[in-house]
Amino acid sequence: MNGFMTALRSEIFVAKHTFVSKLALIFPALIVVIQNFFSWAADTGNSARNSLISGGSFDEVIASNAYGYFVDSINTGITMLALLMVCIAAHSFSYDRDSGFVRHILIRKVGRTTLILAKFVYLHLLVVTSLTVLLITAYFSTGFFWEYGPVVEDGFELISEEEIIAEILLGLRLAVIPLPAAIGFGLMTSSMAQTATQALMTALGVTLAVDIFKPSLGAYADYLYARFLPSLVDTSYLSEVSRLVRGYSDVLVDDRILQMNLLIPIPTAIIFLCINLLIIKQRKL
Repeated sequence: MNGFMTALRSEIFVAKHTFVSKLALIFPALIVVIQNFFSWAADTGNSARNSLISGGSFDEVIASNAYGYFVDSINTGITMLALLMVCIAAHSFSYDRDSGFVRHILIRKVGRTTLILAKFVYLHLLVVTSLTVLLITAYFSTGFFWEYGPVVEDGFELISEEEIIAEILLGLRLAVIPLPAAIGFGLMTSSMAQTATQALMTALGVTLAVDIFKPSLGAYADYLYARFLPSLVDTSYLSEVSRLVRGYSDVLVDDRILQMNLLIPIPTAIIFLCINLLIIKQRKL
């Protein structure tokens, strides 16, 4: 346990003095603020044009509700965060190995398994902190441009705030479950690669390739953690929540997909971590 805490404190100390960890905290939230500003500017122009042409419409009603944009902000932020964490995880161990930092830690009676576990825990702490900053920023920046409330048309409440919040919480929970698998994949790549650059390019390349080709895999994609993670080619449940909270009724929710979302990512993360530990025990550091 002393070795684990030593390794974890070392990771946190290094994180306090590196730009990458600060980037993981700030970048997703910054992207969300920029996205909200441009969405607000576009909606303001469209609303003014539609008012002159035909008066109010249902699209204008949902365009003024902040919850839809809040979900869009979370979706974009988690997409950026997932890509960042894959890159950070892939670069972290391989760079520490190349720079001699790993040997320095091992000299302090920290085992190889303990070192990987400490790095795995640190990366999750970074994700939790970044998610907290993201959610706070998304909520207040969205509330600054739009107003939170139920979806109402002609005085009739289509979906209440309680129902909206419940869907958002479900979508958020399903969206963050695959993040440990993304971190585990990055760490595994970092252990397998010969250099930090090779690890970074391989992890990012494979992640983007899976993201691009997963729609063509059909039902087999349901066995990939990337199927449920918000991404550039988004097939996550959170993307459906964006339409649900806007009051659209043409969203079909497959219970099987939701079950797979709960079952696949965590075992995948454990498999990646176990492979990582096996590689580290056999590699020369």
